[in-house]
Amino acid sequence: MQHKMKKEKTIVPTHQARVSFGSTSAIITNLALISGMNHLPGSRISIISGILIIALADNVSDSFGIHIFQESERLDTRENWLTTLTNFFSRLVVSLVFVAIVYLLPIQLAFLCAVVWGLIVLMVISFMIARSRKKHPAGIIFEHLFLLIIVIFLSTIIGDWTQHHFGY
Repeated sequence: MQHKMKKEKTIVPTHQARVSFGSTSAIITNLALISGMNHLPGSRISIISGILIIALADNVSDSFGIHIFQESERLDTRENWLTTLTNFFSRLVVSLVFVAIVYLLPIQLAFLCAVVWGLIVLMVISFMIARSRKKHPAGIIFEHLFLLIIVIFLSTIIGDWTQHHFGY
């Protein structure tokens, strides 16, 4: 008896999906870092160093993880590399904008501008996702912004707590 192999159906990510994953990840990670460290002494150089380290290490880690996952899902090699590189470069660009904000502005203003910029970019991404899914954007935008605000809030608490307990 001859077994017929079923052809596996793979989902090909859209350009929007590739960019939105990388951008969202960079926004959340970098705003958590900025929120947690913006009150610390010497925070500007620490934050910039942290963002650049994240832009390299965490970015490569996420991009490589996506790459391995998509290989295991048997995604077309070209599509896999396109997703991997799009994720990497969208995260890199978002991270470099955060570096510019922290470098160019006084630290407290940089914190506010970084939060506003991150919220706006996340709102735009959420709006595009809602539209592509033919859903009302308000609920999706609220859900995504709520999660980001929770991360910012908790990161600020962690930064304040560590400064209080371990600061000099």
